[in-house]
Amino acid sequence: MTAKISAINSLNDISADDWNTCAQIDGVASNPFTSHAFLLALEQSGSATMKTGWAAQHLVLEENGKIVGVVPCYLKSHSMGEYVFDHAWADAYTRAGGHYYPKLQVSVPFTPATGPRLLANTTEHRALLADGLVSLCQQSKSSSVHITFATTQDASEMTAKGWLQRNDIQFHWHNQSYSNFADFLAALSSSKRKNIRKERQAIVDNGISFELVTGSDLKEIHWDHFYKFYMDTGSRKWGQPYLTRKFFSLINETMKNETLLVLAKREGKTIAGALNFIGSETLYGRNWGCLENRPFLHFETCYYQAMDFAIARGLKTVEAGAQGEHKLARGYVPEKTYSLHHLAHPGLSRAVADYLDHERAAIDENQQELGEHTPFRHTEQD
Repeated sequence: MTAKISAINSLNDISADDWNTCAQIDGVASNPFTSHAFLLALEQSGSATMKTGWAAQHLVLEENGKIVGVVPCYLKSHSMGEYVFDHAWADAYTRAGGHYYPKLQVSVPFTPATGPRLLANTTEHRALLADGLVSLCQQSKSSSVHITFATTQDASEMTAKGWLQRNDIQFHWHNQSYSNFADFLAALSSSKRKNIRKERQAIVDNGISFELVTGSDLKEIHWDHFYKFYMDTGSRKWGQPYLTRKFFSLINETMKNETLLVLAKREGKTIAGALNFIGSETLYGRNWGCLENRPFLHFETCYYQAMDFAIARGLKTVEAGAQGEHKLARGYVPEKTYSLHHLAHPGLSRAVADYLDHERAAIDENQQELGEHTPFRHTEQD
């Protein structure tokens, strides 16, 4: 068998069928973010391009003329929009006289959601893709390769090849076969149950209602509303929001059935919204924003409405994005996330490896401590 690895600088250089076949797990498209449609929308909308510091260098593995593996990879000139922070590494390397940028980033831009990154269906093909990333690092004169929000499978296979592993924590909600939201509340301690009921009732008392829009019901007017919310939040968080208005129109054309908009309304006006993507087993919360500040509006729009939808759809998990220990009191539990790192300079690699040893231990300790403060009942008296 003859295998060939090449890098392409546009999703247009590979068919959607070829890419998506590699991205499927056991024949199922489980993760919307690694789909050809999502990544192409980022590119065609001008959100993730060379101009914004995300120059596509997607790896393609061919065997006997057939595409058997791909990797979403970008040559980057900065560390923004990644949610795994390596600024301290860049600063240290620069002070030592090195050039940290460009670097290679294996990820879904602006999306802190766990999913497969070495998109191939065999261990052998994923190993070839990993070797291809190291070769691309050398050829592009990059300082490093970073695989962020990887699966446990990717983490296991890559650490076995000598890549450095970094851990962090997110908060995910798990659907324990609940038939409705009341079933979920029944699993909580009485105090936490009362708090959530109080928060949801405050929304009702404020005259706020919700519209959940997905599939063919999604129209451009919905995206016009949501983009106002997104721009408000993005401007305050990052100064310059990452996603362009065109991005939302593109996913409306190609990913309607994998998209859920939660829109909050009050006195006939749409005042807030949250964007979610629907996977085969998981609902992924991505962006949110509001034009009115109302008590508990964020929790209801982003968390409780997502949980209601997941229960109705029979989805197993809700991932509500990065950070946020406030999610703990609302039934979201601490889950470990993984990133993998190849640093070309031996000295930098040794220093980072030592740092990560200590950081992983601290993350383990933090996860255990957080896990002891979940809102679920521990005794019959709760």
